Amino acid sequence: MAKTIIRRAVAAVLVLTVFVGAKAWHDTMRAPVVERLMLESRALSAGSHPVRIVLLSDIHVAGPDMPPERLARIVAQVNALKPDLVAIAGDLVSEKRAASHIYSAAEVVAPLGKLDAPLGVVLVPGNHDHWFGWEKLAGEIARYRHITVLRNEALTAGPLVIGGVDDDYTGKADLPATVAAMAGRTGVPVVLTHSPDIFPNVPVRMPLVLAGHTHCGQIAYPWGGSPATMSDYGDLYACGVVRQHGKVLVTGAGLGTSLLPLRLFTHPEIWLIEIRPLQR
Repeated sequence: MAKTIIRRAVAAVLVLTVFVGAKAWHDTMRAPVVERLMLESRALSAGSHPVRIVLLSDIHVAGPDMPPERLARIVAQVNALKPDLVAIAGDLVSEKRAASHIYSAAEVVAPLGKLDAPLGVVLVPGNHDHWFGWEKLAGEIARYRHITVLRNEALTAGPLVIGGVDDDYTGKADLPATVAAMAGRTGVPVVLTHSPDIFPNVPVRMPLVLAGHTHCGQIAYPWGGSPATMSDYGDLYACGVVRQHGKVLVTGAGLGTSLLPLRLFTHPEIWLIEIRPLQR
């Protein structure tokens, strides 16, 4: 009797292990889910065309889960959405010890050169980009004229004013300098940052903040939430859309993985944000 119980317990554990493993592999390697958000802005004149922003974050090019070939397929998926602008919220690369292969800066950046958006691509560094060696990545990015790096700087792109904040997690963020660089420009203000933790300090006149870094926990509980978000605010700003004090924060789940090359109960994610004129 005891042996039968033990055999059944072992079989149940094996079945559960296979299920969790299969679920983790599916969650890690599936095509990114396209999440959508529509906002209205007074800064767009009545009758003007909506502006479409694609938010990408935490690409983490590394083996086994995010080789450049997979990123190239994701870039094609992004281009099919026909964005006006692509915003990349940092962490292009991963140097994780669990990686089966670490790619060169050129291999990491090359697929991003195929991104197609009339207002261009705007990018801020993440913590892993700095740890990998930002100068190596920056040298490759500079080969592509349509990709602009913002490090506590601002850019006017069509009807948008993009303020790009350098990485907060490694202490390189300067939000006041970014806000000052955005001042006096005409357009819809958008703050792009790797970490969402700057959100409470963003002025209310900056209505939209785009972020990544948290991976929505990467490994989450089936009922929601996660044991770790890499945010000082826990789950508050860790995933999806947050509205506070007239501001909107979008924190993307990212595309790749960090530390461990797997996801569980989270998925790779692309955000498509459409900004329309205010409906009167």
